[in-house]
Amino acid sequence: MTVSIENNFLRVTSKPQGAELTSIFHKQHNLEYLWQAGIAWMKHAPVLFPIVGELKNKRYFYNGNEYKMERHGFARNMVFMIHEQSDEYITYRLVADENTQQAYPFLFTFDIKYSIDKETLAVDYIIHNPDKKDLLFSVGAHPAFKIPLTDHEAYDDYYLEFEKEETSDRWLLQNGLIDKPGVSFLNKTKTLPLQKKLFYDDALVFKNLASSDTSIRNKNNAHGLHFKFEGFPYFGIWAAKDAEFVCLEPWHGIADSVNSDEQLENKEGMIRLATDKTFNCGYSIRCF
Repeated sequence: MTVSIENNFLRVTSKPQGAELTSIFHKQHNLEYLWQAGIAWMKHAPVLFPIVGELKNKRYFYNGNEYKMERHGFARNMVFMIHEQSDEYITYRLVADENTQQAYPFLFTFDIKYSIDKETLAVDYIIHNPDKKDLLFSVGAHPAFKIPLTDHEAYDDYYLEFEKEETSDRWLLQNGLIDKPGVSFLNKTKTLPLQKKLFYDDALVFKNLASSDTSIRNKNNAHGLHFKFEGFPYFGIWAAKDAEFVCLEPWHGIADSVNSDEQLENKEGMIRLATDKTFNCGYSIRCF
């Protein structure tokens, strides 16, 4: 089952399974912008909650109890209910239940809203804590964008253009865990040429970029997208080996380090949300 929202420019499709985007189609350009879950990677745009990345030993401890959880948490594998819907927006909702509490001993309500305005798709995450204790969580996005956009281009024709000049280390991964920063990866530059070999050693992981938006552009024509991710402290860029897509991943949270003590309350990037409070974040995609 998929559900579409639509205006004169965009038709955006999603599904209750994982509240996952499945298509961002520009009607006037006749272009699909989202990766169509090919054999290289069978996802489109999974939502990461209540953790981002890998846990050391695939577990964590909270209040002296051990809990198991797979990479990026369970939300991407759960069926959300449709909470609200109109022609140009849809809100999905996931509520804690007995199954989620076996892996994650917290109450929560997690809403994901997709809304369109002209050529822009806005994605909003709204997390509410109805519990009597603080809610500890991370949340992030993992959309994969089709590259190249047309059959007449190559992957190497594309590049990322950051809002501001960037000088930043790439944080290295060891079996999915944060190891250590390498040498400076972005060095006084606003552009990152996209090449498939960039991702042969897993994702590019950055902390506290100067930019809060970036664009996917190409050398041959004016088509691409503008990706805005204001307020996210971590950012990942990834593609499966030799696959024809790139993931732009804004995160509130990050994988465990190789030196993690596995205590949830000490995990880097975790958000602590007090009783009856709500946390909001989001990103947007403008297709051109």
